[in-house]
Amino acid sequence: MTFHPRLARGRTLPLIDVSGLYSDDPETLRGIADQLGRAAREIGFFRITGHGIDPALIEEAYQAAAAFFAQRETLKMRHYIGANRNHRGYVPFSEKGDYADEVNRNYEAFDLGPDLPWDDPEVVAGLARGAITLGPNPWPALPGFHATIARYFASVARLGLLVTGALERHLRLPPGTLTRHMTKPVSQLRLLHYVRATGPGADPGAQKTVNMGAHTDYECLTLLHTRNPGLQVMTAADTWIDVPVDPAVYVVNIGDMLEAWSNGILRSTPHRVLNLSPERFSMPYFVAANHGTLIRPLPALVPEGEAPRYEPFTAGAHLERMLVRDFPYLRRRRNTPAGPVHNPFETRIEREIRP
Repeated sequence: MTFHPRLARGRTLPLIDVSGLYSDDPETLRGIADQLGRAAREIGFFRITGHGIDPALIEEAYQAAAAFFAQRETLKMRHYIGANRNHRGYVPFSEKGDYADEVNRNYEAFDLGPDLPWDDPEVVAGLARGAITLGPNPWPALPGFHATIARYFASVARLGLLVTGALERHLRLPPGTLTRHMTKPVSQLRLLHYVRATGPGADPGAQKTVNMGAHTDYECLTLLHTRNPGLQVMTAADTWIDVPVDPAVYVVNIGDMLEAWSNGILRSTPHRVLNLSPERFSMPYFVAANHGTLIRPLPALVPEGEAPRYEPFTAGAHLERMLVRDFPYLRRRRNTPAGPVHNPFETRIEREIRP
Protein backbone atom coordinates (compact mmCIF):
# COMPACT_ATOMS: atom_id res chain seq x y z
CA MET A 1 0.00 0.00 0.00
CA THR A 2 1.69 3.19 -1.18
CA PHE A 3 1.28 6.71 0.14
CA HIS A 4 0.73 9.55 -2.29
CA PRO A 5 3.14 12.50 -1.97
CA ARG A 6 1.59 15.17 0.21
CA LEU A 7 2.28 17.52 3.10
CA ALA A 8 5.60 19.12 2.30
CA ARG A 9 8.14 19.62 5.05
CA GLY A 10 7.03 22.36 7.45
CA ARG A 11 3.58 22.82 5.96
CA THR A 12 0.77 23.64 8.37
CA LEU A 13 -2.67 22.11 8.40
CA PRO A 14 -5.43 24.02 6.58
CA LEU A 15 -8.07 25.82 8.66
CA ILE A 16 -11.57 25.60 7.15
CA ASP A 17 -14.74 27.40 8.26
CA VAL A 18 -17.52 24.77 8.17
CA SER A 19 -20.36 26.93 9.46
CA GLY A 20 -21.93 26.69 6.00
CA LEU A 21 -22.53 22.96 6.51
CA TYR A 22 -25.57 24.00 8.53
CA SER A 23 -26.88 25.81 5.42
CA ASP A 24 -29.28 24.51 2.77
CA ASP A 25 -27.58 26.42 -0.04
CA PRO A 26 -26.08 23.92 -2.54
CA GLU A 27 -23.28 26.23 -3.67
CA THR A 28 -22.21 26.92 -0.09
CA LEU A 29 -22.26 23.22 0.75
CA ARG A 30 -20.30 22.30 -2.36
CA GLY A 31 -17.66 24.94 -1.70
CA ILE A 32 -17.01 23.76 1.85
CA ALA A 33 -17.17 20.11 0.81
CA ASP A 34 -14.47 20.65 -1.79
CA GLN A 35 -12.23 22.49 0.69
CA LEU A 36 -12.54 19.57 3.10
CA GLY A 37 -12.05 17.07 0.31
CA ARG A 38 -8.89 18.70 -0.99
CA ALA A 39 -7.36 18.65 2.49
CA ALA A 40 -8.45 15.03 2.98
CA ARG A 41 -6.83 14.06 -0.33
CA GLU A 42 -3.62 16.05 0.03
CA ILE A 43 -2.91 15.75 3.75
CA GLY A 44 -5.47 13.55 5.51
CA PHE A 45 -5.60 16.14 8.33
CA PHE A 46 -7.25 19.54 8.60
CA ARG A 47 -8.69 21.92 11.21
CA ILE A 48 -12.22 23.27 11.29
CA THR A 49 -13.82 26.33 12.80
CA GLY A 50 -17.48 27.37 12.78
CA HIS A 51 -18.31 23.84 13.92
CA GLY A 52 -21.33 24.86 16.00
CA ILE A 53 -20.40 23.10 19.24
CA ASP A 54 -20.93 25.39 22.23
CA PRO A 55 -17.57 26.31 23.84
CA ALA A 56 -19.29 26.19 27.24
CA LEU A 57 -20.27 22.55 26.61
CA ILE A 58 -16.69 21.72 25.59
CA GLU A 59 -15.42 23.26 28.83
CA GLU A 60 -18.04 21.38 30.88
CA ALA A 61 -16.93 18.12 29.24
CA TYR A 62 -13.29 18.81 30.14
CA GLN A 63 -14.30 19.56 33.72
CA ALA A 64 -16.32 16.34 33.92
CA ALA A 65 -13.36 14.35 32.59
CA ALA A 66 -10.97 16.04 35.02
CA ALA A 67 -13.32 15.30 37.93
CA PHE A 68 -13.38 11.62 37.01
CA PHE A 69 -9.61 11.31 36.62
CA ALA A 70 -9.00 13.20 39.90
CA GLN A 71 -10.63 10.36 41.86
CA ARG A 72 -8.70 7.72 43.76
CA GLU A 73 -7.60 4.80 41.61
CA THR A 74 -9.84 2.43 43.56
CA LEU A 75 -12.90 4.48 42.59
CA LYS A 76 -11.89 4.72 38.94
CA MET A 77 -11.23 0.98 38.80
CA ARG A 78 -14.88 0.33 39.64
CA HIS A 79 -15.41 1.14 35.98
CA TYR A 80 -12.36 -0.78 34.67
CA ILE A 81 -12.83 -1.52 30.99
CA GLY A 82 -11.67 -5.11 31.46
CA ALA A 83 -14.44 -5.82 33.96
CA ASN A 84 -17.20 -4.79 31.58
CA ARG A 85 -18.98 -7.00 29.07
CA ASN A 86 -18.27 -4.53 26.27
CA HIS A 87 -15.30 -2.33 25.50
CA ARG A 88 -16.39 0.65 27.58
CA GLY A 89 -15.05 2.23 30.73
CA TYR A 90 -11.86 3.23 32.49
CA VAL A 91 -8.45 2.50 30.94
CA PRO A 92 -5.77 2.73 33.66
CA PHE A 93 -2.18 3.83 33.15
CA SER A 94 -1.12 0.18 33.34
CA GLU A 95 -3.23 -0.95 30.34
CA LYS A 96 -0.41 -0.61 27.81
CA GLY A 97 -0.70 -1.78 24.22
CA ASP A 98 1.77 -2.60 21.44
CA TYR A 99 3.79 0.57 21.97
CA ALA A 100 4.40 -0.04 25.68
CA ASP A 101 8.05 -1.05 25.20
CA GLU A 102 8.78 1.61 22.59
CA VAL A 103 7.52 4.89 24.05
CA ASN A 104 7.08 6.60 27.38
CA ARG A 105 3.31 6.01 27.31
CA ASN A 106 1.70 7.48 30.38
CA TYR A 107 -2.01 8.20 30.01
CA GLU A 108 -5.35 7.03 31.31
CA ALA A 109 -8.66 7.17 29.51
CA PHE A 110 -12.40 6.69 29.73
CA ASP A 111 -13.90 5.10 26.61
CA LEU A 112 -17.54 5.48 25.60
CA GLY A 113 -19.77 4.77 22.62
CA PRO A 114 -23.39 5.11 21.52
CA ASP A 115 -25.40 4.27 24.65
CA LEU A 116 -27.59 1.37 23.46
CA PRO A 117 -29.37 -1.14 25.72
CA TRP A 118 -28.44 -4.81 25.62
CA ASP A 119 -31.78 -5.70 24.03
CA ASP A 120 -31.44 -3.24 21.14
CA PRO A 121 -31.79 -5.28 17.90
CA GLU A 122 -28.49 -3.97 16.50
CA VAL A 123 -26.70 -4.84 19.74
CA VAL A 124 -28.24 -8.31 19.82
CA ALA A 125 -27.22 -8.92 16.20
CA GLY A 126 -23.73 -7.61 16.88
CA LEU A 127 -23.26 -9.75 19.96
CA ALA A 128 -24.21 -12.78 17.87
CA ARG A 129 -21.23 -11.90 15.66
CA GLY A 130 -18.95 -11.61 18.68
CA ALA A 131 -19.05 -7.80 18.94
CA ILE A 132 -17.26 -6.17 21.87
CA THR A 133 -17.95 -2.54 20.93
CA LEU A 134 -21.75 -2.37 21.31
CA GLY A 135 -24.06 -1.86 24.28
CA PRO A 136 -24.52 0.57 27.17
CA ASN A 137 -21.94 2.83 28.79
CA PRO A 138 -20.89 2.32 32.44
CA TRP A 139 -21.62 5.83 33.71
CA PRO A 140 -19.76 6.93 36.87
CA ALA A 141 -21.92 8.26 39.67
CA LEU A 142 -20.31 11.71 39.60
CA PRO A 143 -22.65 14.73 39.71
CA GLY A 144 -23.35 15.90 36.20
CA PHE A 145 -20.93 13.49 34.48
CA HIS A 146 -23.55 11.45 32.61
CA ALA A 147 -25.62 14.43 31.47
CA THR A 148 -22.63 16.52 30.38
CA ILE A 149 -20.75 13.80 28.52
CA ALA A 150 -23.93 12.51 26.87
CA ARG A 151 -24.73 16.03 25.59
CA TYR A 152 -21.17 16.44 24.35
CA PHE A 153 -21.26 13.02 22.66
CA ALA A 154 -24.48 13.91 20.83
CA SER A 155 -23.06 17.25 19.65
CA VAL A 156 -19.78 15.89 18.31
CA ALA A 157 -21.55 12.90 16.74
CA ARG A 158 -23.78 15.29 14.80
CA LEU A 159 -20.74 17.22 13.63
CA GLY A 160 -19.12 13.96 12.52
CA LEU A 161 -22.12 13.12 10.33
CA LEU A 162 -22.06 16.62 8.80
CA VAL A 163 -18.38 16.32 7.88
CA THR A 164 -18.90 12.81 6.52
CA GLY A 165 -21.82 14.07 4.44
CA ALA A 166 -19.64 16.87 3.08
CA LEU A 167 -17.01 14.36 1.99
CA GLU A 168 -19.75 12.36 0.25
CA ARG A 169 -20.59 15.52 -1.66
CA HIS A 170 -16.94 16.13 -2.54
CA LEU A 171 -16.60 12.58 -3.87
CA ARG A 172 -19.77 13.13 -5.95
CA LEU A 173 -21.55 10.30 -4.17
CA PRO A 174 -25.34 10.24 -3.67
CA PRO A 175 -26.35 11.68 -0.27
CA GLY A 176 -26.37 8.96 2.38
CA THR A 177 -23.93 6.65 0.58
CA LEU A 178 -21.78 6.62 3.72
CA THR A 179 -23.95 8.12 6.44
CA ARG A 180 -26.76 5.58 6.05
CA HIS A 181 -24.27 3.06 7.43
CA MET A 182 -23.76 5.17 10.59
CA THR A 183 -27.12 4.77 12.33
CA LYS A 184 -25.80 2.76 15.30
CA PRO A 185 -22.07 2.89 14.72
CA VAL A 186 -19.04 1.59 16.57
CA SER A 187 -18.00 5.21 17.09
CA GLN A 188 -16.05 6.01 20.25
CA LEU A 189 -15.42 9.01 22.46
CA ARG A 190 -12.18 8.86 24.42
CA LEU A 191 -11.59 11.13 27.39
CA LEU A 192 -7.80 11.17 27.62
CA HIS A 193 -5.57 12.30 30.49
CA TYR A 194 -1.83 12.38 29.78
CA VAL A 195 0.58 12.83 32.69
CA ARG A 196 4.34 13.08 32.44
CA ALA A 197 5.97 10.57 34.75
CA THR A 198 7.66 12.13 37.81
CA GLY A 199 9.43 10.97 40.94
CA PRO A 200 12.23 8.41 41.50
CA GLY A 201 13.13 6.54 38.35
CA ALA A 202 11.35 8.93 35.99
CA ASP A 203 13.07 9.67 32.72
CA PRO A 204 14.58 13.18 33.01
CA GLY A 205 14.24 13.57 29.24
CA ALA A 206 10.62 12.43 29.13
CA GLN A 207 9.47 15.70 27.65
CA LYS A 208 11.36 14.71 24.50
CA THR A 209 9.74 11.29 24.19
CA VAL A 210 6.53 10.01 22.63
CA ASN A 211 3.51 9.49 24.87
CA MET A 212 1.34 7.78 22.24
CA GLY A 213 3.16 6.02 19.43
CA ALA A 214 2.71 6.62 15.72
CA HIS A 215 -0.55 5.13 14.49
CA THR A 216 -3.46 5.64 12.16
CA ASP A 217 -7.03 5.84 13.43
CA TYR A 218 -9.10 2.78 12.69
CA GLU A 219 -12.47 4.40 11.98
CA CYS A 220 -13.74 6.81 9.27
CA LEU A 221 -12.93 10.19 10.79
CA THR A 222 -11.55 11.57 14.02
CA LEU A 223 -12.76 14.86 15.50
CA LEU A 224 -10.26 15.93 18.14
CA HIS A 225 -10.54 18.77 20.61
CA THR A 226 -7.36 19.52 22.51
CA ARG A 227 -6.02 22.47 24.47
CA ASN A 228 -2.37 21.43 24.72
CA PRO A 229 0.51 20.94 22.26
CA GLY A 230 1.94 17.52 21.52
CA LEU A 231 0.04 16.16 18.51
CA GLN A 232 2.22 15.63 15.44
CA VAL A 233 1.36 14.52 11.89
CA MET A 234 3.67 12.50 9.64
CA THR A 235 4.64 14.17 6.37
CA ALA A 236 5.13 12.43 3.04
CA ALA A 237 8.88 12.61 3.75
CA ASP A 238 8.37 10.61 7.00
CA THR A 239 9.13 13.65 9.14
CA TRP A 240 6.81 15.22 11.70
CA ILE A 241 5.02 18.57 11.89
CA ASP A 242 3.29 20.01 14.96
CA VAL A 243 -0.46 20.55 14.96
CA PRO A 244 -1.29 24.12 16.10
CA VAL A 245 -3.31 24.43 19.30
CA ASP A 246 -6.48 26.50 19.17
CA PRO A 247 -9.37 25.78 21.55
CA ALA A 248 -11.79 27.26 19.01
CA VAL A 249 -11.13 24.55 16.42
CA TYR A 250 -11.41 20.81 15.97
CA VAL A 251 -8.64 18.81 14.35
CA VAL A 252 -10.06 16.32 11.85
CA ASN A 253 -8.29 13.38 10.25
CA ILE A 254 -9.20 10.54 7.92
CA GLY A 255 -9.20 7.00 9.33
CA ASP A 256 -8.69 3.53 7.90
CA MET A 257 -12.34 2.82 7.06
CA LEU A 258 -12.74 5.94 4.93
CA GLU A 259 -9.44 5.36 3.16
CA ALA A 260 -10.66 1.92 2.08
CA TRP A 261 -14.19 3.12 1.25
CA SER A 262 -12.75 5.85 -0.99
CA ASN A 263 -10.31 3.46 -2.68
CA GLY A 264 -7.41 5.49 -1.33
CA ILE A 265 -8.60 8.88 -2.57
CA LEU A 266 -8.82 10.02 1.06
CA ARG A 267 -5.89 8.91 3.18
CA SER A 268 -5.45 7.75 6.76
CA THR A 269 -2.37 9.65 7.94
CA PRO A 270 -0.07 8.46 10.79
CA HIS A 271 0.22 10.70 13.83
CA ARG A 272 1.59 10.61 17.39
CA VAL A 273 1.56 12.50 20.71
CA LEU A 274 4.66 13.93 22.43
CA ASN A 275 5.26 14.53 26.15
CA LEU A 276 5.30 18.32 26.00
CA SER A 277 3.16 19.13 29.07
CA PRO A 278 3.19 17.87 32.66
CA GLU A 279 -0.54 17.23 32.22
CA ARG A 280 -2.66 17.13 29.07
CA PHE A 281 -6.34 16.44 28.36
CA SER A 282 -7.92 15.73 24.99
CA MET A 283 -11.25 14.38 23.71
CA PRO A 284 -11.06 12.51 20.39
CA TYR A 285 -14.32 11.31 18.86
CA PHE A 286 -13.96 8.53 16.30
CA VAL A 287 -16.65 8.49 13.61
CA ALA A 288 -17.28 4.91 12.48
CA ALA A 289 -19.71 2.81 10.48
CA ASN A 290 -22.15 0.29 11.94
CA HIS A 291 -20.58 -2.90 13.29
CA GLY A 292 -21.66 -5.16 10.45
CA THR A 293 -21.03 -2.71 7.59
CA LEU A 294 -18.91 -4.17 4.82
CA ILE A 295 -16.17 -1.67 4.01
CA ARG A 296 -14.91 -2.02 0.45
CA PRO A 297 -14.00 0.50 -2.25
CA LEU A 298 -17.15 2.06 -3.65
CA PRO A 299 -17.52 1.06 -7.33
CA ALA A 300 -17.97 4.71 -8.36
CA LEU A 301 -14.50 5.47 -6.98
CA VAL A 302 -12.65 2.60 -8.69
CA PRO A 303 -11.32 3.70 -12.12
CA GLU A 304 -12.67 1.73 -15.02
CA GLY A 305 -10.46 -1.21 -15.88
CA GLU A 306 -8.69 -1.19 -12.51
CA ALA A 307 -9.10 -3.54 -9.56
CA PRO A 308 -10.08 -2.13 -6.15
CA ARG A 309 -7.00 -1.27 -4.10
CA TYR A 310 -8.36 -2.71 -0.83
CA GLU A 311 -9.76 -6.04 0.26
CA PRO A 312 -13.23 -5.92 1.91
CA PHE A 313 -13.55 -5.99 5.70
CA THR A 314 -16.34 -5.31 8.15
CA ALA A 315 -16.15 -2.18 10.28
CA GLY A 316 -16.53 -4.02 13.57
CA ALA A 317 -13.99 -6.71 12.73
CA HIS A 318 -11.27 -4.21 11.75
CA LEU A 319 -11.81 -2.05 14.83
CA GLU A 320 -11.91 -4.98 17.22
CA ARG A 321 -8.84 -6.63 15.70
CA MET A 322 -6.88 -3.46 16.38
CA LEU A 323 -8.35 -3.08 19.87
CA VAL A 324 -7.13 -6.60 20.69
CA ARG A 325 -3.68 -5.42 19.59
CA ASP A 326 -3.88 -2.33 21.79
CA PHE A 327 -5.49 -3.71 24.98
CA PRO A 328 -3.86 -6.51 27.00
CA TYR A 329 -7.14 -7.31 28.79
CA LEU A 330 -8.69 -8.24 25.42
CA ARG A 331 -5.75 -10.49 24.58
CA ARG A 332 -6.19 -12.22 27.92
CA ARG A 333 -9.94 -12.52 27.44
CA ARG A 334 -9.50 -14.02 23.97
CA ASN A 335 -6.39 -16.00 24.86
CA THR A 336 -4.50 -14.21 22.11
CA PRO A 337 -0.69 -14.16 22.44
CA ALA A 338 1.03 -10.80 22.54
CA GLY A 339 2.98 -9.88 19.43
CA PRO A 340 2.97 -7.65 16.37
CA VAL A 341 -0.39 -7.28 14.61
CA HIS A 342 -0.13 -5.91 11.10
CA ASN A 343 -2.42 -3.06 10.12
CA PRO A 344 -2.05 -2.47 6.36
CA PHE A 345 -2.94 1.19 6.85
CA GLU A 346 0.14 1.65 9.05
CA THR A 347 2.70 0.34 6.55
CA ARG A 348 4.70 3.57 6.67
CA ILE A 349 5.08 3.30 10.45
CA GLU A 350 6.69 -0.12 10.22
CA ARG A 351 9.92 1.27 8.82
CA GLU A 352 12.24 3.55 10.73
CA ILE A 353 10.83 7.07 11.21
CA ARG A 354 13.11 10.10 11.45
CA PRO A 355 12.36 12.32 14.49
